[in-house]
Amino acid sequence: MALLAVVALGGLIFDDRILVGAPIWAKPFKFAVSFVAYCMTLAWMLTLLPRGRRLAWWAGTVVAVTGLGEIALITMQAIRGRQSHFNNETAFDAAVFRTMGLTIVVLWLAALVIAILLLRARILDRATAWAVRLGSLIALVGTAIGFVMVLPTPEQRASGDDRGIVGAHSVGVADGGPSMAVTGWSTTGGDLRVAHFFGMHALQVIPLLLLVLVALAPRFARLRDPRVRLRLTLVASSAYAAVLALLTWQALRGQPLTHPDATTLTAAAVIVLLAGAATWTSLRHSDGRTAPTTTPESSS
Repeated sequence: MALLAVVALGGLIFDDRILVGAPIWAKPFKFAVSFVAYCMTLAWMLTLLPRGRRLAWWAGTVVAVTGLGEIALITMQAIRGRQSHFNNETAFDAAVFRTMGLTIVVLWLAALVIAILLLRARILDRATAWAVRLGSLIALVGTAIGFVMVLPTPEQRASGDDRGIVGAHSVGVADGGPSMAVTGWSTTGGDLRVAHFFGMHALQVIPLLLLVLVALAPRFARLRDPRVRLRLTLVASSAYAAVLALLTWQALRGQPLTHPDATTLTAAAVIVLLAGAATWTSLRHSDGRTAPTTTPESSS
């Protein structure tokens, strides 16, 4: 994936072809970088398992192999100048897209196996245990949002044509319209890729937050209490899940991320207030005792 990211970056520089409103090498580049982060984090999580490592190794291998197959097909379509996702214009394109769908289903099931193993594992540091458990579960939900994208849009169902492009990233507008720089997310309608991206990367964000808490523990007495770190991890995970739900709801209503309405802003404010109150309560209920700082690495 790292090597492919370099190749795709070269494609972005030297290949000026545009497909569905974006540089043709943008998708291989973004997928490669995302898979690098995803697989490295998952590999670290596997080291935390005291038991079931053989099954976890096989599940991790399935994730790596199916991820490789997915990105290979995406790159092949980019080289051909064809749309990789939702493309049923020819029998070959349809077969490629069906194969991509199969690889993602298998990848998701393998990630589910790893999530179950993490849920059952007795990891010494409870904050670390719940950071990796909840991060992996939220990531599974974020990945599953991709399955919603392959469903025909209302406009496609109304046309009654089962060929051509079936499914879309955008809601309420056609793919390829005005979009945000770098991400390519729609600025005129809903875009399910926002929630998809946000949810998938809970796998990195929540454990990283715990690492920050551990790093700050020597300077802040309350963070030395492992119970406080656990409570803050649970608060952060709950807030992350709530934001994921809000982003999904916003996209399904055909609303761009950049133009939230009053309802979306109110819901976001409620999440912020509740998360802030829960954080304050978590920090306040500490006996102030200095406890040994257990890092995620030492718990393995």
